[in-house]
Amino acid sequence: MNNKSNIAKYFWQVTYAHTIAWFIAGVFAVFVMNYEYHYQGAVLSIFMRPTNDPIVYLGMFLQIFRGLLVALFILPLRKEFFEEKYGLIKLGVITVGLFYVCTFGPGLGSFDGFIFTSLPVFYHLLGIPEMLLYTVTFIGILHISRKYGHKKIVNITAVIVILLISINSIFMFMSTTGMLPI
Repeated sequence: MNNKSNIAKYFWQVTYAHTIAWFIAGVFAVFVMNYEYHYQGAVLSIFMRPTNDPIVYLGMFLQIFRGLLVALFILPLRKEFFEEKYGLIKLGVITVGLFYVCTFGPGLGSFDGFIFTSLPVFYHLLGIPEMLLYTVTFIGILHISRKYGHKKIVNITAVIVILLISINSIFMFMSTTGMLPI
């Protein structure tokens, strides 16, 4: 397999792993962690959109583009993450460390968030289960891709799931904006 097809395969795998993991973690957050309730509260409603906002629905589809960005930004470390024995575990640790705990701003749950925001500790801890589920799912899907990616069923399943997420996202966006009367 030539280098161009290896890079394309890498981008595809990271993109679908991210998109599917993000969707699963998001569904978990909304239905199990009750984000809808928390986002309507006095604290989070200031800067979080309601879970039924049209752009939030479109966000499911837009995660495809974020997945491409994730793939682009970890591309220089691709060999270390995808070819070494414990590379995906390293990727998981870095995902939690850099993208959640040590963000470059005072985000919810981040180190700086605890220090520089006046949010109650509860709100910083609220996202931890979602973040852990995302990371484990993301790394798990990448592991399956790495191990069984040569089998067509893995790619066919990924295409079907991404299409279902995308169609659902776009239809929900269109119905909440009035573009698609229901």
